Amino acid sequence: MVTKIVLLKNKKFSNAILLVGLPGIGLVGKICVDYFLKQFKSEKIGEIISDSFPPSVHTKNAIIELIKDELFAFNFKGQDFVFLVGPVQPNLDFRMGSAQEQYEFAEKIVETAKSLGVKKIITLAGLNVGDKRMESKPGVIAAATSQKTLDEFCAAGAVAGKAEGLISGAAGLILGIAKENDLEGACLMGETNVRLVYGDHGAAKKLLELLVKKYGFKVNMEDIEKEAKNIEQAFKQLAKQFEEVEEKMPEEGPSYIR
Repeated sequence: MVTKIVLLKNKKFSNAILLVGLPGIGLVGKICVDYFLKQFKSEKIGEIISDSFPPSVHTKNAIIELIKDELFAFNFKGQDFVFLVGPVQPNLDFRMGSAQEQYEFAEKIVETAKSLGVKKIITLAGLNVGDKRMESKPGVIAAATSQKTLDEFCAAGAVAGKAEGLISGAAGLILGIAKENDLEGACLMGETNVRLVYGDHGAAKKLLELLVKKYGFKVNMEDIEKEAKNIEQAFKQLAKQFEEVEEKMPEEGPSYIR
């Protein structure tokens, strides 16, 4: 089967923008796109299944279905947007899969995007900054397929990534293949902590704010602001606990247990 994309609607767009929000570090991109879709009157236009997804099925009311990612369409002030969202992406653990599956999935996404009339792809993800996330509010780091596109998102509030590095998974590979197919794109990464496996709504909120500023979306931020405050409060409690532990520890002592 490999990756199969079933288009439910016969749609063709002009100069559309694809926003990708699949699970990753801190679930930042997924939370962001999920939140948009709760706010927008979007239309489901496609379903994606792949044998690179985890070997499981989804059940609801005892009815079984394959796990699927989905495509939604939304038009805002004459600009077409396509959203790719879902519970899974190909496994990065090569004990469970292969690099070939990652490339095949990304290539299929880009191929379908081009056929729909997408001209730009924006992937949304999390960037692990470790304990820094506990000590300060998150920023948005950007990387892009061209300097022009990078400048465009930096003007909206992102900061260009300075260090040389890698963007793993669908968030990076889709853009690499998009560039080879003459599509512009950018990866927007909310600063988070890899330990936030249940999601970092604070980092997702920063992505939402940047995209709202850039495209003028009308979004009620109340719910995500509440979740973001909960995350920040949890960080404060953890930091206080760490300080208390450090105060109780002796300044010097044996390096072994007697």
